[in-house]
Amino acid sequence: MANNQSVRRHLDAFTRGRIIGKLEEGRSVTMVATEFGIAHSIVSRLWRQFQTTGTAIRGFSSGRPRGTTPADDRYIVLQARKNRRQTAGEIARHTKQATGRPISRFTVARRLHGGDLYSRRPVRCVPLTPAHRRRRSLWCREHRNWRDNEWGRVLFTDESRFSLSSDSHHILIWRERRSRNHPSNIIEKDRYGGRGVFVWGGIMLGSRTDLHIFDAGSVNGTRYCNEILLPYVRLFRGAMGLQFLFTDDNAPCHRTVAAKQLLESEDDERMDWPARSLDLNPIEHVWGFLGRRLAARTLPPVTIRELRLALQDEWVAMPQQLIDTLILSMGRRRCETCLAVRGDHIPY
Repeated sequence: MANNQSVRRHLDAFTRGRIIGKLEEGRSVTMVATEFGIAHSIVSRLWRQFQTTGTAIRGFSSGRPRGTTPADDRYIVLQARKNRRQTAGEIARHTKQATGRPISRFTVARRLHGGDLYSRRPVRCVPLTPAHRRRRSLWCREHRNWRDNEWGRVLFTDESRFSLSSDSHHILIWRERRSRNHPSNIIEKDRYGGRGVFVWGGIMLGSRTDLHIFDAGSVNGTRYCNEILLPYVRLFRGAMGLQFLFTDDNAPCHRTVAAKQLLESEDDERMDWPARSLDLNPIEHVWGFLGRRLAARTLPPVTIRELRLALQDEWVAMPQQLIDTLILSMGRRRCETCLAVRGDHIPY
């Protein structure tokens, strides 16, 4: 029956005329249906239509009127491109104000899909200039062939911020396919709302530092020397000996004269690190792991004290195998992937 209905929808005007002609000759509905290989009900309805209206031509309906004009569609896409963080509801309200015709957010979403714009989470990283990409590529070429024992003597360090409440993970933007790392689709990393804490940590092959949680206030060069380099980095330098290689990023507090002099006085060798290269640092995966562990807690922390205790617990409970796997991925995956995309961002 389903096949017959499909045939009926595709009967052309000539075939309909032939069917009506045979019925006018006196043939029965059953005979005509058998001859044309279609259902009896199709021929019956066609004959009834001809007797009632005098025509067997199939009528066509225009359907529901379109809610927007082509100009409206272009305006909707333009609004989304101008501010990619607008919601579909906000764009619908702006369009109503501009055209005087109300439309729904679902219509806006369909029109944006037609313009190759889709709702996606923004990339949380920092934009890269051509100079940044060149330096990142150069660094990866220099370190792509490092062996595991060479990576094993590097202490990867970084600071991060954890908040009690944040809506940054719920932000959605409108972007085209295959445009993930375009500057307009990137939000600055670690931009959080609400109360939180800064933490510092370091990871090595087979070990990790204690997690340091900063008290209220920003991290400056003096605090970095007194609270990080002296109590933590010096300890690891003593345990590793001359093979120790220290790594931090290019944050202003890391590049002060006091920090440089302190490292030189301790005979600590600092690895050169390309600017804006959070994605190359394996400790970024560690921060993501801690964030997921905090979110998965049955009773998430609601005070700063609970947040500090939860971070310490999750840091200690983090599997060392995870850390080792991340560090050993430097040459085989991170450097090679970065070179493959010509110094652009890599997933992390």
